[in-house]
Amino acid sequence: MNEYVLRTYGLTKTYSNKAVVDNVNMTIKKGDIYGFIGKNGAGKTTFIRMITGLVAPKNGQIEMFSQKAEKGLCEARRRLGCIIEMPALYLNMTAAGNMEHRRKLLGIPDKDCIKNVLNTVGLSDAGKKKVKNYSLGMKQRLGIAIALLGNPDFLILDEPINGLDPAGIVEIRDLLIRLNQEKGITILISSHILGELSKLVTCYGVICNGQLIEEFSAKELEVRCKNHLRIRVDNVKKASCVLETIIGTTNYDVQQDNLIRLYEFFDKAGVITTELAKNDVVVEEIFQAGQDLEDYFIKLMGGVASAEFTKS
Repeated sequence: MNEYVLRTYGLTKTYSNKAVVDNVNMTIKKGDIYGFIGKNGAGKTTFIRMITGLVAPKNGQIEMFSQKAEKGLCEARRRLGCIIEMPALYLNMTAAGNMEHRRKLLGIPDKDCIKNVLNTVGLSDAGKKKVKNYSLGMKQRLGIAIALLGNPDFLILDEPINGLDPAGIVEIRDLLIRLNQEKGITILISSHILGELSKLVTCYGVICNGQLIEEFSAKELEVRCKNHLRIRVDNVKKASCVLETIIGTTNYDVQQDNLIRLYEFFDKAGVITTELAKNDVVVEEIFQAGQDLEDYFIKLMGGVASAEFTKS
């Protein structure tokens, strides 16, 4: 049985009678790295603010760690760490000073947790250097360190790699993968840098104009974007037999509506059509399909290419 960290039911938030988040039903399983995708203004940050308790929803319900009631949800949020937009840091303090201030606010008695968490995010050698002199990547890692105080089971990060240089992006990506795989932390990460998300997330949720239009796994996305011959026939069973016995391939799958996706022989469409016809299979359409990640998401959201989405 799947254990859910977060589920929302019809979650809605309105401002000036306009739904900024509109009837969102999201599901995040334990162990997921969930990529939350949407253009600027799509409703990502407002949704995250509702999940973390910073904003009250207009309608709908939040379930976190199987808790729905207000008291239980408040307790469940104690298992949550988050960064919304930019981490709130005291620039004239050191990393340890920022961590100590946060530790006291949270009422965590163990001072050793600061050293342990700074080591986890690669800031154990920062010493007396003040945060105002940190690179953006170091600030983001410190923000994640603060979010990790209290050993959260669920980490929510709003655009954590926005503005970072390539080296900084790799550092944050590797850190998140380690937190997920070694510490078992479930992660919700919003970003518009699609190429980087594809390197670490296990599932996606796509939001457009406040509505969550689809959720799917990383494996499902790989299949959807993978180059293939799209073949629609009148008899899938006969066509499958021809592909395996005559063409000599099992590298295909069968979709709904008599559709076959063949993942090789891209330059042999004519040969495949001929062999199918010889065996009394009517080919209604055949063409090469597949697209890159950016194009797929733009098409999914019904928009045109935008600078808001980048591949890497």
